[in-house]
Amino acid sequence: MSLTPILLVGAGGHARACIDVIEQSNRFTIVGLIGTPDEVGGLVLGYSIVGSDDDLGARASTAGAAIVAIGQIKTPEPRIRVFGLLKLSGCDLPVIISPLAYVSRHSFVGEGSIVMHGAVVNAGARIGRNCIVNSNALVEHDCDVADDCHIATSAAVNSGVRIGAGTFIGSNSSVRQGAQIGERCVIGMGQRVLTDCAPGSQLPERR
Repeated sequence: MSLTPILLVGAGGHARACIDVIEQSNRFTIVGLIGTPDEVGGLVLGYSIVGSDDDLGARASTAGAAIVAIGQIKTPEPRIRVFGLLKLSGCDLPVIISPLAYVSRHSFVGEGSIVMHGAVVNAGARIGRNCIVNSNALVEHDCDVADDCHIATSAAVNSGVRIGAGTFIGSNSSVRQGAQIGERCVIGMGQRVLTDCAPGSQLPERR
């Protein structure tokens, strides 16, 4: 089976984690990464940083497939911007799922999203476009996670939760079943979300 060429946009820590998932999936061959101008010519886990934002359109259109490999904590804007540019280039934005994750066949994961090692997306759950479901995160049955969200490492999103676009759910946080979390919220590491959160809510990490 021939592997699909894929370009990674981003060359930092999250890109390293994406590389590991992509290598394990055995579906793609990584043709390079897009980084900052000062990173061009460098290597990330043996893969070349082949260009910067100025080269993105040309590189993406020739690669055929691409993934946003930029992390997201404080703001989703860099990921949203790059995802839009990749859509304009016409390249494919595949769903990437680690073979070490469990994604129910009764769930849905939108284009350009990545499900990392050890994550669980259970039956009836819906994950939007351009999302990160990070290592060991749990998205339980019948949840709805909108576009451009990041469910961070070991977060537990319990059944029937609704999460608005662009929201970050921090590591080791837990969200009570049925809770409604608005758009562009930041739920800090270790938080327990027991009630609904209005759009733009900022809950600091628990110490």
